[in-house]
Amino acid sequence: MQNGPLKMHIYRTLLTAVGLVLTYGVTVLAEEDIKGDDLETLIHDIFGEPCILKNDVIGSCVKYYLCNENGTVVKDGKGVLESRNMRGTCSNFLDVCCLHGNMNPSINNNNQITQDKKRCGWRNLKGLGVQPSNLKVDETKIGEFPWMAVVLRKESGHTKSDTKIRNIYIGGGSIIHPSVVLTAAHVVSGPELFIRAGEWDTQSNDELYPFQDRHISEIVTHDEFNSRNLFNDIALIFLTKPIELAPNVGLVCLPAQNVPVQDGLRCISTGWGKDKYGKKSAFRVVMKKVEVPTINNEICQSALRSTRLGRFFQLHSSFMCAGGEEDVDTCQGDGGSPLVCPIGNDRYIQNGIVAWGISCGLKDTPGAYTNVTNFRSWIDNHVIARGYDPAVYTY
Repeated sequence: MQNGPLKMHIYRTLLTAVGLVLTYGVTVLAEEDIKGDDLETLIHDIFGEPCILKNDVIGSCVKYYLCNENGTVVKDGKGVLESRNMRGTCSNFLDVCCLHGNMNPSINNNNQITQDKKRCGWRNLKGLGVQPSNLKVDETKIGEFPWMAVVLRKESGHTKSDTKIRNIYIGGGSIIHPSVVLTAAHVVSGPELFIRAGEWDTQSNDELYPFQDRHISEIVTHDEFNSRNLFNDIALIFLTKPIELAPNVGLVCLPAQNVPVQDGLRCISTGWGKDKYGKKSAFRVVMKKVEVPTINNEICQSALRSTRLGRFFQLHSSFMCAGGEEDVDTCQGDGGSPLVCPIGNDRYIQNGIVAWGISCGLKDTPGAYTNVTNFRSWIDNHVIARGYDPAVYTY
């Protein structure tokens, strides 16, 4: 059967079903009175994207966790997805082709998180649910780093005819408390900022778990922050409404005061920053991850003196360093994003905040990160002063 006749076969079959489903309140016109595009829209609006099961049985594309087979819920990409090919005719990789009688909109595991995962620092190493098959090596899995937050700015059009409101990417942050986001001070200047949690693909709304947007009630930057050299580059964002914990939204742990990170530890920074410095490079669409080794401050200072900073450069005590491997680095747009280091069993502590670097990905040229352990007391004091408990981000 050719593609055109096959689509009409699908539409005719579903159209018959539409006439039988009186609860939708749809008045079905004679088939010859409905144009192809109108018919396709009608069917899609009622049942979703049509698809084909075995033996040319017609179904509809739904999120995989909304489809039963013999009363069994499809969970975590297993069961039906492995026993037969149900995804091949659906355009979205998270959808499966499901018989109409097996659809169950009441099944939704969005808010099911274990008691352990309600504690800070848990990474979803394998991601959440079905993952795209074409992920790049440096792209994160869906929901892999649930503490990652995005700092965005609402911006209206610049002309009278352009009234569209756009969300402009500003930088990264980390969720340390349902009502508090940690970021860099240099990121939070400017009006109309807001926070997004649970984001992954910035150009798609078809992810398994939804993102959450929150308005900002207050931004606190360090009193000794220097915007010229980025000394003490740290800020706390307090939200008007708490973020709801979910499988794709969690908290990161923070280190105790003045506990230095181990040298040579492989740590991870995440975000949507560029791969290369400059206007010709674009921000990433899917959240990336960069694994870099931590470096002793004396060795880091010596390495940075060989750059344009010169032989008299002194690394400020508010920074720690990581990186120095060619083409593996945080970059422009990653400011404010967390640098997290492993503490065992897929748990992480945030030791750094992306601050600055010399270009991006230069060999033997590490990047500078705000050293979070130096500011733990400062963070606690401001969190407690607003009625929140630091225990939620304490490992």
